[in-house]
Amino acid sequence: MLVVHPTDITTTVLCTLYKGIESKVIDQNMSKREIEHMLHHSPQCERIMLLGHGSDKGLFSREDDRINVFNRIIVRHSHAYYLRKHGANIVAVWCNANLFAQKECLHGLFTGMIISEMSEAEMYHIETTQEELDRENIKLVKRLRSLLDEGISLREIPQRMLELDDAHTPLTEFNYKNFYYL
Repeated sequence: MLVVHPTDITTTVLCTLYKGIESKVIDQNMSKREIEHMLHHSPQCERIMLLGHGSDKGLFSREDDRINVFNRIIVRHSHAYYLRKHGANIVAVWCNANLFAQKECLHGLFTGMIISEMSEAEMYHIETTQEELDRENIKLVKRLRSLLDEGISLREIPQRMLELDDAHTPLTEFNYKNFYYL
């Protein structure tokens, strides 16, 4: 498996998705060309995971995760060509990854907006606490990992995630409904 997961203290929980699985991890230290090379030379049947913060423009990275400023789009339009060859074997977990995928004609499992920080909860008027946010996001990622480990089809995961929400709080209902198979 090829994983693109820029180092970021706020997305460390996403390591759960590939921890203990043989994978090549790309971080923010690789150049655009090096990333293209890795994507180009990974077998078509290999799963690609794209994890972190982002937007409809792509997956972000930053040089210093103590400063809340993103310096680079590490996976962007220019990488879409290489991602398309993997068919529907892409798992992308970042805010609005689904919009990036739609624009770039990518297929697989993508997230929409996922509330991972209190500022995002406030922006979307979701009442929660830092404690609930931390606890429920850990559960969300562990549940996704479990479905992936069980070999559940990426097509089925959005519905299965909804069924796994046992808290049914405004936070969990928002996050669990933002998984899409495209």
